[in-house]
Amino acid sequence: MAATPVLQQWWQELYKTITLSPFFFSSILILLLFTLNFFKGGSKLNLPPSPRKLPIIGHLHLLGTLPHKTFHILSQTYGPILLLQLGHAQTLVVSSAKIAKEIMKTQDTTFSNRLETRAGKSLTYGFRDLAFCPHGEYWRQMRKICVLKLLSLNRVHSFDSLREEEVARLIEKIRGASLDEAPINLGVLFVVMSCNIISRCILGKKNEGEDDMKRFGVLARSSTVLMGEFCFRDFFPYLGSMDVFSGFEKRLKNTSEGLDAFFDEIIEGHRSSKGNYDQRDKNCFFEILLDLQKEDLMGIDFTRDSFKGLLLDMFVGGTDTTSATMEWAMAELMKNPTKMKKAQEEVRRVVGKKSKISQDDIAQMEYLKCVVKETLRLHPPAPFLVPRELTESTTLEGYDIPPKTRIFINAWAIQRDSKYWDQPEEFLPERFANNLVDFRGQDFQFIPFGAGRRGCPGISFGVMEVELVLANLLYWFD
Repeated sequence: MAATPVLQQWWQELYKTITLSPFFFSSILILLLFTLNFFKGGSKLNLPPSPRKLPIIGHLHLLGTLPHKTFHILSQTYGPILLLQLGHAQTLVVSSAKIAKEIMKTQDTTFSNRLETRAGKSLTYGFRDLAFCPHGEYWRQMRKICVLKLLSLNRVHSFDSLREEEVARLIEKIRGASLDEAPINLGVLFVVMSCNIISRCILGKKNEGEDDMKRFGVLARSSTVLMGEFCFRDFFPYLGSMDVFSGFEKRLKNTSEGLDAFFDEIIEGHRSSKGNYDQRDKNCFFEILLDLQKEDLMGIDFTRDSFKGLLLDMFVGGTDTTSATMEWAMAELMKNPTKMKKAQEEVRRVVGKKSKISQDDIAQMEYLKCVVKETLRLHPPAPFLVPRELTESTTLEGYDIPPKTRIFINAWAIQRDSKYWDQPEEFLPERFANNLVDFRGQDFQFIPFGAGRRGCPGISFGVMEVELVLANLLYWFD
């Protein structure tokens, strides 16, 4: 090493000029060993590439206001697998479909544990939901219940008429505003409609309180924001009190208590007024869960908090992400009038003179499905898939990955990778015409809902709603 003679000369000069005390000698020796270790490169592990970091905070200063975009820029310099030190947390950022496949398919078990965060623990009743609970028997049973009992394709189709009714109400609201030449906020209307759909599916109850649905929409959006917001406790456990001064704890407390009160209201309302429900809604999610609990078929300790944790997943997953996707789709179509016209012509040709659009009609709308796919590609519901935490040491692309490393898969970057997508920044629904690439977890260059055992089980539920809403808007309005 070129640095060694320099250090030797520095040591000799220092020895000549300073009378060494035992304490001073020990201090200098420690400093020398540390310096030599630095020049040797320190760790013997073959770690992934990493930018220069600052003391204590590591790479936190690089995050910016939109971390998924920052990480995308860093990956163009350091490669698709990037190791960052975020406070005390070692974090791996993946921006490659190939490595994402390794994580979510080849080594799925190793990478299946969720990252435990302050917001996650508070909002999900101590990780009693499905999306954020640790990988294990509780998770296996919860996923089995969701996949087989609540969100199977047959169950989702059983709510076709319900979705059609709620979309018809949405169209009437927009029609009324249009006739009055009044401005409308599609985002708010989408949230209210999605809340009503999910409420009826879960509780078998048509919620007539639009203010309650707006209130929940605000809480759902707040919970999503808090999940991705900076929290001192997550990065510097010894500085957790700073979350009080930043206002994070207060916002988290208000959102958590608001959601808890909302779920308590609907649970008690369901139990106290079951006799008022439509006969056809007796197989709503809530009744199915109660029957499974009574018959002791859960296989787990399914507490009231488990109920509310699962309700949280259903409500937030079925409202905020779905309404955001519809809003993005309309924004992209408005920005691209030729694409809108093409989609509109297809919808009107398929539907003809009918007064109602059915799922059979939508099955024939190939371009509309391309619009939905392209929206999900450019604007995935979560730019980062729900973070994971490595349970044991492993290797990726020849690099050593230590246990407890946090894993962030940058779906936003992967879905804009020019290696897989021509003109990746452009809204081009045509790219999916006669293209077998799909979003159900088999094509890792397109993973808006994740993949593997921790992939979203509610894909069909959400996509059917988005397609039905867009088809109706394009059919009825110019």
